[in-house]
Amino acid sequence: MVDETGHKDDGKLHWSWCFQNSQYCVFHINPSRGSQVLKAVLGETFAGTLGSDYYSAYRKYMKDCSVLIQYCMAHLIREICFLAEHSDAVLSRWGKKMLGWMKKLFETLHKKANYTAKGFKRRMESIKQGLLKQVRRPPDHKLARKLKKRFKGKKADNYFVFLADPNVEPTNNSTEQAIRYLVIDRYVTQGTRGQNGMRWCERAWTVVATCKRQGRNVFDFIHKAIIAHWTKQPCPTLLC
Repeated sequence: MVDETGHKDDGKLHWSWCFQNSQYCVFHINPSRGSQVLKAVLGETFAGTLGSDYYSAYRKYMKDCSVLIQYCMAHLIREICFLAEHSDAVLSRWGKKMLGWMKKLFETLHKKANYTAKGFKRRMESIKQGLLKQVRRPPDHKLARKLKKRFKGKKADNYFVFLADPNVEPTNNSTEQAIRYLVIDRYVTQGTRGQNGMRWCERAWTVVATCKRQGRNVFDFIHKAIIAHWTKQPCPTLLC
């Protein structure tokens, strides 16, 4: 996930990137918000599943490097809510019908324990097909046609990766939560104005967020790192 930041170098605004999984959370500040950052950080042979919104940099990375992406369902719901509240009555009805399908999808997901494996799979597939049928029959409105394009053919699969892989989250809410710390820091400190400050911030944010995920004491880790630096001893590692 990428977020605008208050960090500048030679007056140029930079962007804060967040990459995370269940054990690690890595922040990176870069003047670009393009796909080259993803290639530099994740590599061109990334074998995992990237959870993201529909931003163009992620789509280009997916195309260039054949990376599997799970588009964030929470972002999709927000866009559908906008359509459901639109002043155009036909567009609004269409949006509300899609919201109905999304509600069924997440209600079923949250009640997964109440189903057998086959029953859950069958139910989710039925909801998926109902949603696809709805989104692929849009009213004559440019906003509706624009959304329909995302679900053309195999493109739709990138919204439903989580159905085939239980280790994949349907939303990137955890990354949204992780980046809030960064946003608060930006408001309090007003950012930095040079490379040294940016490197400190991205490393400090990474240590704090990763230690919390691993259940480690942040102060203890930083204390050991400082002692190791001054005594020329091996530094502690975040790898586990």
